[in-house]
Amino acid sequence: MKSKGFIRGFALLISFFMLAGSSYAEVWKNDLRSLFISNKAIIYALNIRSFGAKDLNGDDVIEVEYGDVTGTFLNAVPNLKKLTKLGINTVYLLPITKTGKLKAIGTAGSLYALDSFDKLNPQLDDKTNPSSVEQEAKIFIEEAHRLGLRVIVDIPSCGSYDMSLERPDLFIKDKNGNAVVPADWTDVRLFKVYDDNGKLNQALIENYKSMIKMLQDLGVDGVRADVAAIKPYEFWKEIIEYARMKDPQFLFIAEACPAWTNPVKQWGGYTAVNKLLEAGFDGYYGDWAGFSDFTRSKDIYKRIKSDLKISKQFNNQKTTMSSFATHDQQSVIVRGGVPLWEMITWLNITLPMNPYFLDGYVTGDSYIYRYENKKAQRSFTDDDYYFVHRAKFDIFNFSRRPGGNYKELEEKFTKAMKFKYWAKNVLVEGKFVELSANNPYVFAFARKYGDDAVVVICNINKDSEVDSNVYIRNLRDTSFISPVKMGEAPIVKRGKMVVKLKPYETQVYMLNKVNF
Repeated sequence: MKSKGFIRGFALLISFFMLAGSSYAEVWKNDLRSLFISNKAIIYALNIRSFGAKDLNGDDVIEVEYGDVTGTFLNAVPNLKKLTKLGINTVYLLPITKTGKLKAIGTAGSLYALDSFDKLNPQLDDKTNPSSVEQEAKIFIEEAHRLGLRVIVDIPSCGSYDMSLERPDLFIKDKNGNAVVPADWTDVRLFKVYDDNGKLNQALIENYKSMIKMLQDLGVDGVRADVAAIKPYEFWKEIIEYARMKDPQFLFIAEACPAWTNPVKQWGGYTAVNKLLEAGFDGYYGDWAGFSDFTRSKDIYKRIKSDLKISKQFNNQKTTMSSFATHDQQSVIVRGGVPLWEMITWLNITLPMNPYFLDGYVTGDSYIYRYENKKAQRSFTDDDYYFVHRAKFDIFNFSRRPGGNYKELEEKFTKAMKFKYWAKNVLVEGKFVELSANNPYVFAFARKYGDDAVVVICNINKDSEVDSNVYIRNLRDTSFISPVKMGEAPIVKRGKMVVKLKPYETQVYMLNKVNF
């Protein structure tokens, strides 16, 4: 017989769409920090430059001279309601600041080649509308808020080559007096965080504050700081305190991870995740960028335990954002097809973190573009080639709206998200419990809350079917077990589930009255 907790959970299905996209009062009150810290933010990342784009001839590139339409703040607005229907409650905008044109990569310029701290990218302006791009951005943000969507904006870590010529005082110089190219980021130059006296470069500090002020004036609810670790604790502490004076709920997410190493070690230090959190960041990236390369379940447990340990050190007031499939990684479909997509979708909603989904993910975009590395007839920058990273989300050109051909995945995604809301007490408040398996390729865990639990079992072997026993203390063959996502039914024996899993297969179950 089902427990009262799960029966009550079914009622949540009725209010799923209201929970995801309820209208807020006319005066918006930011609650994003609280939402994120409690792992309730469901984040959808998008590029305004492509989110509302219209590619009329289907060649993947946006050519306005042939009638195509570039993405703008205004034509992005109609697409927001669809996100609420998917269960999204937070939109994360890739950089919206002005981009550089010199020594650029791609025909539109990298979104991360920051060319102004306090000006929005004019490419995002609707030229048929008399409103300014700032006014149009406010319209987009206000409509997002009306739908119950919080708004995060990505702030770049480096400046464009153009900016290095205009403001040389903001940039590190090499021995020849040239602005430094960080790592292999050839289209940007490295900011000078400290002045010649070893003190924080106040000019850089003030410019970052101007960027925060611009975003807060627009109504933005928080930021994701690109490669945050290449700037020191003192820098971020001052920036975050400045932002929180105006809005205590203003969220700061660091693009940083305990396992990452310094990409600019020749030119500066690297701030550890703990120090970034001490400076005021609310969260950071979980170490999932190389998930499809993990070969043993112990590698996964190690990373989860590390994140939970860090959170506990900060009284559970810090947490992580999922990073299984960001714009820096190859498409999940290219890496592992639909089975990996299903695994990552379910891990996103069941692990103790804030789920993150990239535009195009829901329908399985391969992010393979027909114009890839071909010569362009016209260019906004000094680069006349359509540069893209193979199978990665395009941040360099005027490109089509992301979207794959796996339409059936949208239904699977919606089912998973409905379960997220249905079992929200277990999946948000529930304790993470590592489950033992006798096969090293099988990764299994439970989220336990009161009498109820959600059990997730995954085969991380991409090539072979596996058999395994998954040990669950006090499990009996009479225990209530309800399948949520299942292939071949398991055999339930005292203290264990015997499973057979295909490559990358994920199984999800609800259990009641099992005392782990």
